[in-house]
Parts: sequence; structure tokens; C-alpha cells
Amino acid sequence: MVVGMATAKVTITLPDFQLQEIRKRVAARESLSVSGFIQQSVQKSLDNAAEFRAMVERGLNETGGPPTPRERAWVKRMLSAKGRKAKPRKAA
Repeated sequence: MVVGMATAKVTITLPDFQLQEIRKRVAARESLSVSGFIQQSVQKSLDNAAEFRAMVERGLNETGGPPTPRERAWVKRMLSAKGRKAKPRKAA
């Protein structure tokens, strides 16, 4: 964390097993605190999302730009069960 960076206190809810795992990591000195672990996790998630958006943007630029409204409509139809004419799966 950057010294002097503005912060805000929030309340979050975690499943017990996640909190136990975080506390184990803090006890093993893999993280300074529960808050520190969560801050690091949030930052990693934000970085991953930004990297994914950049990757999609590069791919779109390499293939002619964003999809046209017609292409979007086609994708929407193909992703729907009706558009794919999906057949019901048989039980194994």
C-alpha cells in the first residue's frame, strides 16, 4: 500500500472456510493482516480484469474492430438455446 493513500473501512461477508484460510496465511506470515490479504486480492482481481479487457481490445483491433450490431445480434441468437437449436441431452 502507498503511504498516505486514502482508505475506507468496509464490512464484507466471507464464508467461514475462506476466513480460516486467510487467518492461516496471516499466521504463517504470508500476509501482514486479514485486511492486507483482502486488499492484495482485490488489487490482483482488478489487475486481472484490466489485463483481460486489454487482451480483448487487442484481439478486436486485430480482427477488424468491435462487432457490428448485426454481428452482435447473430452472437446473441447463437448463444440462446433457440438459436443453436439445442437438442436435449440424454442422461448418461
